[in-house]
Amino acid sequence: MASLYLREDLRDIPHDVSDVVSLHGDEQKHAVKVNRLRVGEETSIGDGRGLMVTGPVIAVSSTVLSIAVTHVLDVPVPELSIWLVQALAKGDRDELAIQAATELGIDGVVPWAAERSVSRWVGDKVAKGIDRWRSVVREATKQSIRAWVPEVSGLHTTKELVALAERTRVLILEPTAEHPISSVDLAAVAQSDIAGEGVAQNPDSTLPDLVLVVGPEGGIAERELDDLTKAGATAVRLGPGILRTSSAGPAGLAALNVLLGRW
Repeated sequence: MASLYLREDLRDIPHDVSDVVSLHGDEQKHAVKVNRLRVGEETSIGDGRGLMVTGPVIAVSSTVLSIAVTHVLDVPVPELSIWLVQALAKGDRDELAIQAATELGIDGVVPWAAERSVSRWVGDKVAKGIDRWRSVVREATKQSIRAWVPEVSGLHTTKELVALAERTRVLILEPTAEHPISSVDLAAVAQSDIAGEGVAQNPDSTLPDLVLVVGPEGGIAERELDDLTKAGATAVRLGPGILRTSSAGPAGLAALNVLLGRW
């Protein structure tokens, strides 16, 4: 079975064809004790920032797993970046959303403290919540064997989300919206990608090209929806039904992947 493990310093060590790359620590333990990789089986090791090497396992011990590199892949940063703003939700529904979105190719996720969010991150919960989301997208990246681990932004308020809508293209997934997502003119977004004007992923200093916004279980409050649309966001719907907060984002991303030719 194909698999991916992460080693953040991969680019700093020998990683060409015929080199030997090893795993240590938690990644090695997971490969050996959970996935039970054995000598001769093929696997991949990546740095989560575009570089990935693949090859057969040549050595397994209690502390090290090594592969002989047969293929090297270096994937550039996506020219057109799509981020998901996911409202905090009760249980693990928000985590299910970002897990599936990662597997489907999202480039970054933003936790949103929406007005109707039942779950609340306050105090120490903010850092713990962000760390948990980073763990979720990391594991989903490994499961889907993606070269890039999506970024996880800091917790956003509605005010900060409105400011984001003033600066980049934002689509709000809203079941009461007049127009379906398939009717949105994405030519300008796609053209900026073709022209090389897309902005690289870096939530600290740049903006994504396109942002999807998903509300909590009770939906986006009317006041929030009004503020966002006034700031330039566009409300769109996903078919005639009502999707859960855990499935709306992944469904919207799947539609955009087709509309933008990413799939």
